[in-house]
Amino acid sequence: MRIIQANCHQEIKKVMRDIRVDPYGIAIMAPKAMQYLIRINSVSNITANILKQEMLSLGADVAVCRGALTGKAKRTDCLAMGNLAQFNLLFAKLRKQPFGLNRLAQDLSLGLNNYQRSDFSLNLGRFKLSLGRRALIMGIMNITPDSFSGDGLIDKWDKGFLIDCAQRLIDDGADILDLGGESTRPQANPVSLKEELNRTIPLIKALAKKIKVPISIDTYKPQVAMQALDNGAVMVNDISGLRDDRMARIISRYKAGVVIMHMKGRPATMQKNPRYASLIDEIIEYLDSAIRKAREYAVDEEKIIIDPGIGFGKTLKHNLEILKRLSEFRVLGRPILVGTSRKSFIGRLLDAPPQERINGTVASCVLAVKNGAKIVRVHDVKEVKEALKIARGIENI
Repeated sequence: MRIIQANCHQEIKKVMRDIRVDPYGIAIMAPKAMQYLIRINSVSNITANILKQEMLSLGADVAVCRGALTGKAKRTDCLAMGNLAQFNLLFAKLRKQPFGLNRLAQDLSLGLNNYQRSDFSLNLGRFKLSLGRRALIMGIMNITPDSFSGDGLIDKWDKGFLIDCAQRLIDDGADILDLGGESTRPQANPVSLKEELNRTIPLIKALAKKIKVPISIDTYKPQVAMQALDNGAVMVNDISGLRDDRMARIISRYKAGVVIMHMKGRPATMQKNPRYASLIDEIIEYLDSAIRKAREYAVDEEKIIIDPGIGFGKTLKHNLEILKRLSEFRVLGRPILVGTSRKSFIGRLLDAPPQERINGTVASCVLAVKNGAKIVRVHDVKEVKEALKIARGIENI
């Protein structure tokens, strides 16, 4: 006897094929094998009780607060428990119900479909990237004197040297280069627009003619993004998460890719006792709102990547919880990028300075990809690529 551990429909179908189940039977039974727990926030007690009764009638259930059952609580969160087949039947039932249940059914169905999505593609002009079975690696180039990781290159400014650094990252396995001219480490002070442009634009212009991977500009300044896109960058990594509407307009105009990151506060103050009522819910809510803003400005949704913002307004515990529950961000239906490389939470766990955090970085990246990350942003490209190759070999066996 074996107890099978299957984390997705593909794994379930493989087990069924191994025991020679008829393809028609697989199509019917696979949705019954994958269980889901769906948390639904703040619905009326009427809605909650209808949900519970409907799920019970399907052999599933919904957990609600005790007061919602007695009528004392007017609103409640819910935890719906069932398999995919039961949820599909529930959605069909809810579409015929009043009290906003039709809209709820649409939202739940979309979220569940998003969660099951595993393959993405990024069309970045002349670059076509597939984010399917293999996670991509974004190599970091910090053109700054004060990078927290000690890899800032501004003191070594020489175009030939910097191009060699970029090529070395690519040779090590970087699929994307992320180039930034302003440190966003905790307590970092902003640099002037002129300084950031001087640090980044000449290098982007030179690299765009020589390298064969996409260039991302790591900036929250719309003017820097625009000049970078004018000179060969094809993606904007915006740590501010499109707070500035001008950034959304520029990304739309250039048909560029965008990484929308969550950050609580600003780099200079973000680590001063950050607090959340519900960490994952609040980050998902922010990212969902930012995605909707991007759509309003006609940013191509298929070019949007989300980043929960490890280390940006988060404590050690927050960072670990994000990595543990990373798969929950799949409900947004966009590829997930994670940046853990050499960060302070690794240093605190290992009691190690930035240059001695490679092993911790590798471990966090492997776990992040296991939990749903499609891109990892790292300094140590070769080490992370090798670790992910081994993990992928085990997953694909």
